[in-house]
Amino acid sequence: MQFDLFDDTKNKILGAKTYESFKEELIKSNCAKCELSKSRTHIVVDRGNPNAKVLIIGEAPGENEDLQGKAFVGRAGKLLDAMMKGLGFMTDEESLIINVVKCRPPENRAPSQKEAESCRPFLKKQIELVGPKIVLLLGATALRHMILDKGEFAMAKEAGQFFTHADYPGIQLMVLYHPAFILRDPRKRPVMEEHLKRFKTYWDGNKA
Repeated sequence: MQFDLFDDTKNKILGAKTYESFKEELIKSNCAKCELSKSRTHIVVDRGNPNAKVLIIGEAPGENEDLQGKAFVGRAGKLLDAMMKGLGFMTDEESLIINVVKCRPPENRAPSQKEAESCRPFLKKQIELVGPKIVLLLGATALRHMILDKGEFAMAKEAGQFFTHADYPGIQLMVLYHPAFILRDPRKRPVMEEHLKRFKTYWDGNKA
């Protein structure tokens, strides 16, 4: 069903008082706000623990995610889980994993600006309901769509650095290489491992 800014369906989603009701309303909405709705199998909301205070944000669901209706369950997700587990961090228990857009772009391309803008109210609502202490941004696309005034940047300089932004008060953000990039270029894995250690050290000292 097609809906606009003020219709009852979207108001129900964005007016949800709990994360569970938000997720339920979004899944059953059959959202058609952008072209991605025409080719998706499932609306992919998340994976993990909505009560966790670490939020991990990628760019979009892939083929496996679209089929299963869960975020980061393909090869990239398994690599992220394994790297985190190696540091004693269990992603399904200690974090919630979401994406900038909730439907798979064709051929796993990056979401367009228009698609990301269409999904942005849902992304903002997720952040509001979770109330994370730390947000990890996986890859350049997630950074670009989360920090709208970022401008030009190089991932080599951004990755692994904590920062704050006025749009997300009280939250520490860190950009990481996307695990799919590590699968394509395993030489970057030691660098990402160091970045994850930096995150884990900070988290261990601030999660109370």
